[in-house]
Amino acid sequence: MISIYLLAVFASLILNFTLIVPFIDFLYKLKFQRAHQKTKDAFNKPTPIFDKFNKHKKGTPVGGGILILITTIIVFILFILMYWILQKKILTNYPSIASEIKILIFTFVSFGLLGLFDDLKKIFVWRKDQFIGLRMRHKAIIEVILSLIISYWLYSELKIQIIHVPFFGVFDMGILYMIFSSFVIVAFANAVNISDGLDGLASGILTFSLIGFWVISRSILDVPTSLFIAAWLGGLLAFLYFNIYPARIFLGDTGSLSFGATFAVVGLVLGKTFALPIMGGVFIIEIASSLIQLLGKKFLKKKIFPVAPFHLYLQNKGWEEPKVVMRLWLFSIIFVMFGLMIAFMK
Repeated sequence: MISIYLLAVFASLILNFTLIVPFIDFLYKLKFQRAHQKTKDAFNKPTPIFDKFNKHKKGTPVGGGILILITTIIVFILFILMYWILQKKILTNYPSIASEIKILIFTFVSFGLLGLFDDLKKIFVWRKDQFIGLRMRHKAIIEVILSLIISYWLYSELKIQIIHVPFFGVFDMGILYMIFSSFVIVAFANAVNISDGLDGLASGILTFSLIGFWVISRSILDVPTSLFIAAWLGGLLAFLYFNIYPARIFLGDTGSLSFGATFAVVGLVLGKTFALPIMGGVFIIEIASSLIQLLGKKFLKKKIFPVAPFHLYLQNKGWEEPKVVMRLWLFSIIFVMFGLMIAFMK
């Protein structure tokens, strides 16, 4: 059966490779590009170090996540229909196949639409907060609402309310699982968003991490999630070809928010909650460094690090961008291998 999943990967890969160059040209025509403006942090203060290392990227198309989002859903649905037409049994570990598919697609699309709105705000006429800008707190509120909807479905429809901690056993969290899973979803949505600052960084790390989750999904014979990851991986691989240094296209918030939230949901659906922060270890380092920096500015009125997130700190230390990306890719591979070891422990 592995051939079906590999076919899904290659179908998505070929579809994305066929469409991505015309799509990049289309984005240029729409002027859907990184805006020629100075960036600001969460406290609305200038970020000169970030601008220093990223000024040459202004004008590069933003919206790679849009293409991957659309093609992944198309390929995923086509292969689910193929199973149905060929009358093959769709194996799942949950009471409802439809609910599992609904949760994956809703997460993918809803966080993608939120990211798309934010991309539009940054690029076009919605740059000014006084017009219709999506402020940080408004964005966070929407993320929490979406994550609570998803968490409710995980709890009520898929009946997920336990977490497995290796060596310590299984813990039944009851309804508190909804709060826990919402936190995980929001955290990873923002972690991937923060990591998407260097060419090929977020997309590469996500590719390695998803391969790890694909191994897990095949081991527990979960067809819907396995097919979804396969379709997603094909799109990511094609995108990564054009996203590595020097990037011809970026994910944008559309991709980073959607992919981060969905990555978390995949981990939750597969029941490997403890392995999730390990396999996405680089994402955790990125968001942790940014969070510590923000808390330092907020409560201590000073920076904890010279600059954050972690990848920008390495750049500021003198590392070239490709070197930072390659080294973090290697760390990601190590994290994934360790996460797989943890995932298969009893």
